[in-house]
Amino acid sequence: MSLRIIKASKNLGYVEDKVSSLHILQSSVKWHHVEQSAISLWDAYAGLISNQAMILALNSSFVDPALQFETQLKIIKSSFKMAFAVTNLDEVREAGMNEDDENDLENLYRTTLNIFEDTLLILVSKDVYKLQILKEMVVWMNEDNSYMQEEAMVVISRVLSFAARKVKGSASVNAPCLGVLAAELSLLCSHSDPSITQQAFVGMYHLLCIAKCQSDLGTAKSKNKKYYKPENHGMWPSSSGTEFLPRNLQKDKSKIAQSVGKTLLPPLLTDFVWSLLMKLSVPDQSIASEAATILKLTLECNAHKVTMVSKIVDTIYKQLCGDDSPILREAMLRVITLLTRTSPKKVIFQLMDYPVPADDILILMWYAAGSESSVVPHVLKTILLILKGKPREMEKIITERKHFSLDTTNMMPVAASQALCTLLPLGPYKKAVAQFFPQLLMALMLQLFYSSNLRLMTEERPFYARDALRVLLNCSGLQEVDTALKRKNCWNQFSQVLFHHHGVYLVAKTLSEYNFPQFPETLHYLYKLAVEGPRRSEDSVITIIFLTELLNNFFKDPFPEKFLVLFRNWVNDPDPAVCKLSLQKIASMAPVINEIENVCSLLISILDAFLSKDMTVVIRALITLRKLLDKLDKVTYSSLSTRIASSYCPLMDHGNEGVRSMAIHHFGQLLMDMSQYTWMLNNVVYAGLVPLILFLEDTEERVVKACKYTLKICASELKWSTSYFLKDEYYNFELVVLNICNNLLISHQKYIRDLISETLGFLESSRTYLRRGSVILLGYLAKLGGHLLLRDEIDVMLEAIDRVIRDEDPVIRELAEKTNKIFMEVAYKLTTSNIKQSFQRLFNFIYLKKLKLLYNYNPTKDLTGSPMGIKEIRNDKEAVINDNYEDGLVKNEGASDNHIINILSVGGSKSLTQSPACGFYLIPAPHFTPTFPSQLPVLQTSSSNIRCEESNLAEISSPASTAAYSQTSGSASLIEP
Repeated sequence: MSLRIIKASKNLGYVEDKVSSLHILQSSVKWHHVEQSAISLWDAYAGLISNQAMILALNSSFVDPALQFETQLKIIKSSFKMAFAVTNLDEVREAGMNEDDENDLENLYRTTLNIFEDTLLILVSKDVYKLQILKEMVVWMNEDNSYMQEEAMVVISRVLSFAARKVKGSASVNAPCLGVLAAELSLLCSHSDPSITQQAFVGMYHLLCIAKCQSDLGTAKSKNKKYYKPENHGMWPSSSGTEFLPRNLQKDKSKIAQSVGKTLLPPLLTDFVWSLLMKLSVPDQSIASEAATILKLTLECNAHKVTMVSKIVDTIYKQLCGDDSPILREAMLRVITLLTRTSPKKVIFQLMDYPVPADDILILMWYAAGSESSVVPHVLKTILLILKGKPREMEKIITERKHFSLDTTNMMPVAASQALCTLLPLGPYKKAVAQFFPQLLMALMLQLFYSSNLRLMTEERPFYARDALRVLLNCSGLQEVDTALKRKNCWNQFSQVLFHHHGVYLVAKTLSEYNFPQFPETLHYLYKLAVEGPRRSEDSVITIIFLTELLNNFFKDPFPEKFLVLFRNWVNDPDPAVCKLSLQKIASMAPVINEIENVCSLLISILDAFLSKDMTVVIRALITLRKLLDKLDKVTYSSLSTRIASSYCPLMDHGNEGVRSMAIHHFGQLLMDMSQYTWMLNNVVYAGLVPLILFLEDTEERVVKACKYTLKICASELKWSTSYFLKDEYYNFELVVLNICNNLLISHQKYIRDLISETLGFLESSRTYLRRGSVILLGYLAKLGGHLLLRDEIDVMLEAIDRVIRDEDPVIRELAEKTNKIFMEVAYKLTTSNIKQSFQRLFNFIYLKKLKLLYNYNPTKDLTGSPMGIKEIRNDKEAVINDNYEDGLVKNEGASDNHIINILSVGGSKSLTQSPACGFYLIPAPHFTPTFPSQLPVLQTSSSNIRCEESNLAEISSPASTAAYSQTSGSASLIEP
């Protein structure tokens, strides 16, 4: 065992300082005769020899470092009790029989202590981390005053001195115990025993040297920088150590605290503060008082380096709740104050993270944290940050630190509201309240909304958000506003969810009525908040209500452009409530719509709202747009009319009947408004024609009425004769379809293919009446425009109608079969020859025939008075023509073969002539070609069914007669000479 000790010593460079195995053996023999005189001393010596062997054996093993240190610490603790539990030197000497015995006992005593010290030196020389043993030694020493404390302190100071030399020039210093050890030594610097105090100062000096080296390495300073030395350049103190002690540390608490705070790294300083904090609650009042003093001196200059502030605050709260000592309370509240100076956010966040309502201890801590004027702005900023949260809603990242809530639900905003009730009346907050008034006002308005939604206000739990708002008003010189709102019973009703939006309006209106001086700052903050965008949609609602009311009271419509931009952006906000509030305000500006600069962009934003998934937003957008269009000047109106009309079309097929009826009705109003610009809207009108027709069969009466209203306007503007069939007494869906298709054939054949394509989309509708109507409409469009279709298009139509034939509705199946036959007929007439196809299209273009009823779907029982109910009878000299078409067909009884009859506007620049067989021919005005009647194909009329054939190829002319042709406004007229 002795050889192992010598070998370990050689490896560490301490051969000269160690006692050889021979010396140990000799000493054992020499002191054996005094064994009976000092049995305890001899036992300690023997035990230390044995323990040292075990410790050094572990030190050279490959045992896990953590387990190794734990085992070594247990053995060292045993050695400590053996070494320092013996009697003092004087008592050892008295045990000797003579002078030689006294000398031998003294040498044995010193050798015993040296063995313990040497063991520590060997451990520390290998790993500075094991300075933690010194920390444990101080703890053991303080636990039992019977230990030889002075001798223990001498060992501690010497080991620290050795460690200070060792770390000089080291690449790294791993000594995490310095903070706790410094706290213990700082308290011992005030010990009642001067000898212990001296050793504590010496140890503190060496500890700071180690910490300085560690700090230099930690802050990436030059490793070759000369190590700091005291004035006397002594690094190994003598037995007293006072001559090498730096004068600026000796018995000066403030200097010790200043040096510790400046030298220790933040984690170590935190350990230092934490250890002293734990000392505040020890039973020994002198130690607690000393710890409080050092703690105060340290934090006054170096609180910014302390980490784990939240944990410290939480510990203080728990200790105050368990100990009502005045000294402890004063000291710990002072720590809260000092920590708030440098870490207000961490302190305030922790103070708000306790159950509400706050108890008396927590309120005292609030006062301690927020009582100093210098920290008031930071305290309010932190509280405002907390007020951005929503009660009972956990935030993912609420601060820069890792947030740990003491409650499973986030009640910090409620605690923050209570804190405002406590702090705002304090004197230091008067100036800060004026600075943060807008932010506090809006934050509390939002908290009122959150709290009322969660029904937090109960008889046991006060409504802190409301109370804080009232305190804010009173502290801001707005007592009259508070009184007025109380008169309006606003405060009592705020707890009701349905009242809150009205309550926000009342607060804003009352503030405006009293011309509150904070208006400019509040308006600026609201604008900033609106531009940046609130965290939640409900925040936007409150912001809009408040901002709108302030603007209403301080500005006339229209608002300045910078605010109009906000309302324009809000129109398409994801939150439907925000959209509707914005649209409602925009609608109120209808009387001054022409004074707005960018009125077009405003109207376009409303059109974008038509795409909203929320039905109420679409309805509000429709109403708002209609109000604005009623007042909009015609120049701007006409420039946007096409886009507006196009935006109505998708809404005609909306899933909600209210939206459908309103969109269809407004579409008709737009056509009426733009009657002078009908030519601009032709394409849009035909784009919306299919839904206008099909929704005539809607199950909702208001939709049907809207369709009839709009179709009448379309017919009037397009000179169609459809209006008659839209009257309730003559209405029949198939007659309307027939009439519209005949008019399309005469004047707008180019749209038929597009109408067919759009109608095909309704075959898949879930609504029965739409499938039924689309089948009928497709049949007529195909019958009239079949010559315009291609083979591929017919195939698509056949495939689509084939699926409808299997429809579950029997009526639809029957109608679909008829439509399928029509498609087959059209397909049969098609030819693969391109030349023949072109000829057929040309022939069908010039040879148009008006259809009779194909389906007899839902026929009108009583057609009395209906033109379609009148049986048309003709002979070869006379024709009776239906007078229900406004395309210019007029009855001309008794017309001769070679006479040209009078025509009113027929649309599409065509002229009409009468054939000898009562046929009528339409001639395109730009392609006027004189032709004799015999050159034109004519279909004879029957007595039961009129089939008037029309052509737009030629105009009847006779050598004996002349036709005066005039063309005006895109229509042709023939005037009989």
